[in-house]
Order: sequence, then structure tokens, then C-alpha cells
Amino acid sequence: MTQALRPVRGFNDILPPASVHWQRLENEAAAVLEQAGYGEIRLPVVESTDLFARSIGASSDIVEKEMYSFPDRQGHSLSLRPEATAGCVRAGITQGLFDGGQLRLWYRGPMFRHERPQKGRYRQFHQIGAEAFGMTGAGIEAELIALAARLWKRIGLNGVTLKINTLGSFEDRKRYRAALLDFLHRHEDSLDDDSRRRLGSNPLRILDSKVAATRELLENAPRIVDSLGSASAAHFDELRRQLDALGIAYVCDPFLVRGLDYYTGSVFEWVTDALGAQDAICSGGRYDGLVEELGGRRTPAAGWALGMERLVLLAESQAVFPAPSGPDAYLVALGEAPELRALALAEALRDRLPRLRLIVNADGGSLKAQMRRADKCGARFAIILGESELANGAVTVKPLLEKQEQLAVAQDVLADFLAQRIQAA
Repeated sequence: MTQALRPVRGFNDILPPASVHWQRLENEAAAVLEQAGYGEIRLPVVESTDLFARSIGASSDIVEKEMYSFPDRQGHSLSLRPEATAGCVRAGITQGLFDGGQLRLWYRGPMFRHERPQKGRYRQFHQIGAEAFGMTGAGIEAELIALAARLWKRIGLNGVTLKINTLGSFEDRKRYRAALLDFLHRHEDSLDDDSRRRLGSNPLRILDSKVAATRELLENAPRIVDSLGSASAAHFDELRRQLDALGIAYVCDPFLVRGLDYYTGSVFEWVTDALGAQDAICSGGRYDGLVEELGGRRTPAAGWALGMERLVLLAESQAVFPAPSGPDAYLVALGEAPELRALALAEALRDRLPRLRLIVNADGGSLKAQMRRADKCGARFAIILGESELANGAVTVKPLLEKQEQLAVAQDVLADFLAQRIQAA
């Protein structure tokens, strides 16, 4: 017997009925973002490796350790996308999208990073993201945060906390980096191995360390707020005023940094304590220098991305998604002539009732066998079409989830009959 193939580690199937929850999240996110004027962009899964080296940072963990990269037949290095913001910027530059001023985009799809798989964190993972270009004020960051808050409300999520911080301008970060490095070098012996490695490449990422001893040491480290110029401080103050006006609660976290080098100014995360170590469900911030870094004109920008795996896990833990239900009806066809009529009848019903969920038995079988299939799929009604029903222009409708008598219903009024029963449910 041939050995069955197994999925690649960290690459998971999403099966029904769980996929219904994914559809619900995607549909709700699309509704929230489209309502605010964000247009969907569909990006390639494969991009030039250089795109991510220049945007994320060649010394970042993602580029150095986690990307799936490979040469094409011409010897060019390509990568499966580890995130989508760089792709949005690349598309904006190459397609001239930034020439018209303000631009709002959203995307969804799989991303790829070679990380250690764990609950809520996989090597193929899925994101929904929103990106806004051409706006300098703190109002766009407040809008992006408010849209995420609206999504949580629409799907009924509780127990999520908004954390905010600012990384300031490039000049502010340069001043802060010098002050932070001075402090860290004086306490280098107390740092964990990973933090010592980051001293020479990306010391700000040390602020995000999860090692208890390092976090305790960082309590006495300089704060970036003390290195902010007047413009950066005023921008962050304005963001807080905007959030206060919106009634969105937040926590200022001086240790909040983003793992991607392109962030500047405001950064934020929505977190939960219900998912263990993988606590961030949505992260983002401002990245005013990225368009210019990738070859375009300097363009202010901000955005966020949410992790669908983590968000679905959180929603399922809070039981905010309705339990998937079976189809409305299962059409049982008994005999050659009824089988020929069954598909045409089903298509006519779907034309009349676009929201009707109707399965047609497509593999023959006795009445008993077909009724077992109808019960197994959880249908509310069995619609039985046999030789006698066909001769009379009728069907027999049998309720399967309620103790009610079966009824004979004329085929020409069947759509109205089902509409009334489905609406009443």
C-alpha cells in the first residue's frame, strides 16, 4: 500500500466547518474596510528577495533566518512574501498608484516565515491588512485603529487591549539608539544571548525581549519619549487626543517596538491574554520612509495587519461566531426520471432563493440511504421527488430537525414554501 503523503510542517489545512469562521472574519473585515473607502489589492505571493531585504532590513531575523528564498531559472533570488506592506508599496510605485495623492488599500492572503510552529503561529499564516498613503496627520493612525476596533465590535470580540508608543523620526531614533546602546553596553553581561546578538544590528528590538531578567533590566533603560523632538511629541499627543475623542481606551507602552525596520512614528498593537505567548492579534504603525526607500517619492504612510489564525482562535474561545449550521434542504431523487428533473428543480429554486443552501443527492441510492445522507449533513428539510411526485407536479417535504408532519407541496409554489420556513427559522 502506498504511504499517504503528509502536509509540510507548519502548513495547515483549513477545513469545514472551521473555514466558515474564516469566511465570517474575511467578510466582516471587507465590510468594515470597504465602508471606509479602502480598496482591495491582490498581491503576488512571490516577490524579489531584495524587496524584503530593503524594506524589512537585511539584518532582521525575518530576512536572515525566516524567509523562504530560492533562485529562479535566471538566477534571480525570489522569496515567498513574509508580509505584505512591502508588496503594497512596490505595487504603488510600479503602478503609479501614489501619483493621485491619498490612497487607501487593504489585502488578505497567506504569508510565509520559517518559524517554530506553535498554536496560532505557523509557517504559512494568513493576514488581513490595511494601508493608507499620502496623509501626514495623526488622524489616519486614529482611523486605522478605529477600524480595527469596529471589526472587534462587529464580530463580538472582548478582552483585547490597545497598546501604543512612538518611535519618533529617524533623527529621534538615532538619538535614542545612542542613549539606549550606552545603557545596554554598561549592562551587557546581564543581557540574554539573543539580546547581546542584537546589540550590533537592531538594539531597539531588545526592548521587545520576553526574557524576564532582561525585561527587569530594561525598567531602568532610557525611554524614547525623552529623545523625541517637538514635532514627534506633538504628533503622538495628537494621536492620543484623537483616541480619547473616539472613546478608544489604550495603554502607552514604552517597550512597544515593531520587528520591521521600516516603522517610524506611532506604533500600536492589539493584544490579548487569552492566547498565551502569541498575544498580539493586530499590529501596525506609521512608516513614512518606506516608499522612498524602495525607489518612490517620499510618501507618508501607515497601516496594520491582523493575524487570522490568532483572531479565529480568540473568536472561537469566546464563542462569538455562530455554530455552523447544515443546509436548508436536501433533495432526494428516486428513479431515473426524478433524477433528471432534480437538478433542474434545484437550479430553479436557487434562482428564486439566492440564499437557499440546497444539496442535491447525486449518487443514487434507496430512499433509506438518501435520507441517511440528508440527516448526516444536518439539513432542515428533505425534499423527496419520486415517480408519483413527478407525475403530480409536486414534492414531499419532510422536516428533519423538528417533529412535524411531512407535506405534499406543488413544485410551482415550493420556492415560496421554503422561503417562509427558512425566514421563520
